Amino acid sequence: MSQQQRSNDVSIDDIPVDVSNTQSGEVDPAEVPEEIRSITRGLASEQPPTNPLVVLKAARWWYIHGKGGIDPAFQWAIEWARHLATDTPSDVDQFDSFLEYLVTIGLADEKAALR
Repeated sequence: MSQQQRSNDVSIDDIPVDVSNTQSGEVDPAEVPEEIRSITRGLASEQPPTNPLVVLKAARWWYIHGKGGIDPAFQWAIEWARHLATDTPSDVDQFDSFLEYLVTIGLADEKAALR
C-alpha cells in the first residue's frame, strides 16, 4: 500500500473502502466519493462512459457500499459493462430502476435531471 490506511479503510486504488460500512444498504449521498458520484451520474446520462474499467470501478464501490449484488447502481454498472464488452442492447427496465434508485438515495432530485 502506497499510502497509510487505517485498518477499517482499505483500497486498491485511490478510492477508499470503508470496511465497517460494507453492504449496509444505507447509502448517504454525502459519503459517495466525487469520482464515483461522477461516474454514476455519467452512467445515467445521454453519453455514458465507454471505458469498462471505469464503469467497473463504480460497480465495485456500489457493490461494497450499497446493497451488494442487488444494489441497482451496481447492477446497472455491470449491465453497462456487459453492453460495452458484447455490443448487445442493454436492459431498459434495469436502467429505469437505476434512475429511480439514484433519486431515492438522493443523488438526483428527479429522473429527468439525470438525462
